[in-house]
Amino acid sequence: MKKMPLFKSLSTLMAALVLSFYAIAQDKKIDLTVTTEKSTSSDWYTQPWVWIAGGAVFVLILVALLRNNRNRA
Repeated sequence: MKKMPLFKSLSTLMAALVLSFYAIAQDKKIDLTVTTEKSTSSDWYTQPWVWIAGGAVFVLILVALLRNNRNRA
């Protein structure tokens, strides 16, 4: 087993020290306050009929594409 040269081992040690100091420096408490507001308007994508209609359209397009490919073969 070859021994690492002195420069390579020292540079590895220095890199490890710098990275560990950087990681320790990130250990700061975050002062965060969050306020939420309830909206009175409803978004369109939260309505169930939109998802049902979108699913029906998707199935129709999928059936049309698969049936079209079967006719070509």
